[in-house]
Amino acid sequence: MISSSSFLALTTKISKAPKQIQYSIFHYFLLSRSISNQTQNPSFSTTHISVPTRLNHKDWLAPNEVLRVFSTIRDPNSVVSALDCYSKRKDYKPNEALYTLILNKLAEARLYDAIDGVVCRIRAERNCRLSDEFFRNVIRVYGVLAGRINKAIETLFDMPRYDCWPTVKTFNLVLNLLVSARLFDVVHEVYVGAPKLGIEIDACCLNILVKGLCECGKLDDALKVLDEFPQQKLKPNALTFSTLMHGFCVYGKVEKAFGLFERMEKEGVDPDTITFNILISGLRKQGRVDEGMLLLERMKLKGCDPNAGSYQEVLYGLLDTERFSEAKEFMRKVISKGVSPSFKSYKALIHGLCKGNQLEDVDWILKQMGRQGFVPKMGMWRQILRCQFAGKSSHSCDSFEDIMAN
Repeated sequence: MISSSSFLALTTKISKAPKQIQYSIFHYFLLSRSISNQTQNPSFSTTHISVPTRLNHKDWLAPNEVLRVFSTIRDPNSVVSALDCYSKRKDYKPNEALYTLILNKLAEARLYDAIDGVVCRIRAERNCRLSDEFFRNVIRVYGVLAGRINKAIETLFDMPRYDCWPTVKTFNLVLNLLVSARLFDVVHEVYVGAPKLGIEIDACCLNILVKGLCECGKLDDALKVLDEFPQQKLKPNALTFSTLMHGFCVYGKVEKAFGLFERMEKEGVDPDTITFNILISGLRKQGRVDEGMLLLERMKLKGCDPNAGSYQEVLYGLLDTERFSEAKEFMRKVISKGVSPSFKSYKALIHGLCKGNQLEDVDWILKQMGRQGFVPKMGMWRQILRCQFAGKSSHSCDSFEDIMAN
């Protein structure tokens, strides 16, 4: 603590400094004093952890009462201390519901190291039976919230040590996490470990493999997985074929995608709206708009109702090929069917009409946007005005990328 004589000498020196500097020095001095007092005074400690007093009582606590006590804890940092306190009682008998509550509280606060500690405690104590659903929740916390994929895999393969064998649902969750994290090499390692866990492979599992292989560009290997379905006594579904078709379309191999479409029909698998949308999108990217429009009609004959995404791909195809009048008429038909175009579709059409100097149709588009509750952004108004004053000069119009960005 600073003495009174030192403080007097300090204030004398500060008084001779400019006012702005005087203020800064005094502010710093007071802040330092405040921090010093907080350090010396325990009442200012921010690390104080309180444990519910009910846990210190000698009365016997039933499991449902323990659950109520832990549910009242508001500070997540106190949860582990409360568990330690509870473990010292004679009536200590944790169950799955309690562990789930504790893990969820820690997960909400992102206290993942504390979760590691609780999981280690469970492994060491082994004093309650845990279900597959419990471990699936732990895996989800590690993989989805914490981003600790290695801990998710470790938990999956540790489950038998807890006398709990994972279901295929939990196994597929880990595969999905790996594909989402683009850890494609690890996906195969986990997949071949299925027999050790007593997992019976299902169609969902193979679909995840197909998705992973397509995303890393290994399309031939993805096709081999398709051939593995009958070997596993399984049947591929619409999602299987749609994922493969999307992979081929991404790499510009639309003809191979249509080959899969034919195979799909031969094997008695009904295509859905997503399947058709993928093919229409693939055709659009190659400038084959008319084929996309024919496929849209074929889609209806197959009993698949087009959605906003189906119509949007055809609309974009017409705009890409600068068939602006057809695009406007196509949108009119779509609206008459009760389908509401997206804000992005309106932006794209306004860009196309401005590019084609068809400003007389822009008014109709703006009115339709208003009916749907859309408000044109400044970039759209700017483009309309530029094209209005530029006449037929298309050089002053913004690029498609510019208007979509605004």
